[in-house]
Amino acid sequence: MPASSTPKWNRLEPDERRTQILASAVRLFGDKPYPDVSMSDVAASAGVARGLIHHYIGSKRDLYLESVRFLVTVPPIEEVHLPTGSLEERARGSVHWLVNVIEAHGTAWVSMASGSGLDEQVAQILDEADDLAAERVLDATAFEGRGGDRRIAKSAVRAFGGMVKAAGREWLVRGTLTREQVEILLTDVLVTVLDTARSLDDASKR
Repeated sequence: MPASSTPKWNRLEPDERRTQILASAVRLFGDKPYPDVSMSDVAASAGVARGLIHHYIGSKRDLYLESVRFLVTVPPIEEVHLPTGSLEERARGSVHWLVNVIEAHGTAWVSMASGSGLDEQVAQILDEADDLAAERVLDATAFEGRGGDRRIAKSAVRAFGGMVKAAGREWLVRGTLTREQVEILLTDVLVTVLDTARSLDDASKR
């Protein structure tokens, strides 16, 4: 068969195909309740045969869980260029990076990240994503606790994550904040959170 007549969906590498399927599923699950999304809908949106979804992902339930994980997992900081310098500069860069992640997924992120109507498996995925996001924010801001212990700071940044989700809703769903306002708000809060976490860490070691 000439290359020009080869189906387009055969040309992507497995990881690229899987990402394409998940990106389409995220959009659909973000726009509709779970029962209203069919595997055929996802296949049509991704431009693939339905059988490929079963091959790469599995069942509809598997697809939903992987979509949640794909959506809420913050990418490694190695993939972006973040500023160095003062805590404020690092915090500003970290927040800008987080807001870019949120904006890329839009209201689907707000819907899934909020955990509305979550079950045990979804809750576990969200908890793991919150842990990973906290670690990556601490790495991005070069935070070091006393003796390398970051447990208190990690808990504080997890709590900050709740505000990130709330601010995302105000921006993307309610329209009460602009992106610029969200970045300013979250940067100021993150600096305060990290300063307070360091104070709490110091106090706990006395």
